[in-house]
Amino acid sequence: MTSPVIELHDIAKVYQMGEVEVHALRGVSLEIGAGEIMSIMGPSGSGKSTMMNIIGCLDQPTSGAYLVEGKDVSHLDDDQLAQIRNRKIGFVFQTFNLLARTTALENVMLPLIYAGVGGAKRREKAQQALESVGLAERMGHTPNELSGGQQQRVAIARALVNDPAIILADEPTGNLDSKSGAEIMAILQWLNRYQGITVVLVTHDPKIAEHTERVIHLYDGLVTHNEMVAEPLVAVAGGEK
Repeated sequence: MTSPVIELHDIAKVYQMGEVEVHALRGVSLEIGAGEIMSIMGPSGSGKSTMMNIIGCLDQPTSGAYLVEGKDVSHLDDDQLAQIRNRKIGFVFQTFNLLARTTALENVMLPLIYAGVGGAKRREKAQQALESVGLAERMGHTPNELSGGQQQRVAIARALVNDPAIILADEPTGNLDSKSGAEIMAILQWLNRYQGITVVLVTHDPKIAEHTERVIHLYDGLVTHNEMVAEPLVAVAGGEK
């Protein structure tokens, strides 16, 4: 494995639910190499979402250390975590999370507004991101004028626009038919292979996990299996442009 971009060292996460303590993660240690594409699998309640939130700097561990590109971010405050997210990490969600009344281009420009990028540069970068996912002809369309697969491509473009080192994709094909899902996996594999972006997917679908190089299995807050995929499947994008 290449030098790790993500390191989890004995990560535990405990939530207080009234008088009950819920142990979502129970001492997880894991390294993810720069330029790797991998998936995290597990049943509901296994700790997948908690682990993704910690990797994405959306939450902090109760104990243990979390390093991004060698920097320990376990104890940063909310503003510092937001800076790490904005500079290093792009998010893709199952439900797309697009603003309904704004165009594809405006949706993709949003992270650049938060990052303080000027108007002309903002538009240029957003256009390039949409072109990279095959939506050059759809920039002026709002989400309700796009198919589910096209909406997810807008979401990927939005995740790309700040040039992240890492893309975290939470069930990215969960709301799509099999053809659109294959197109999304083809884009994520292309970004990984040709742009060197580290891609981490959370999925419940073994067929999706077979498109990644490594599969982490979580159960009851613990890593139970850490397996390499001998020959990852190559997704083939089809007709939707």
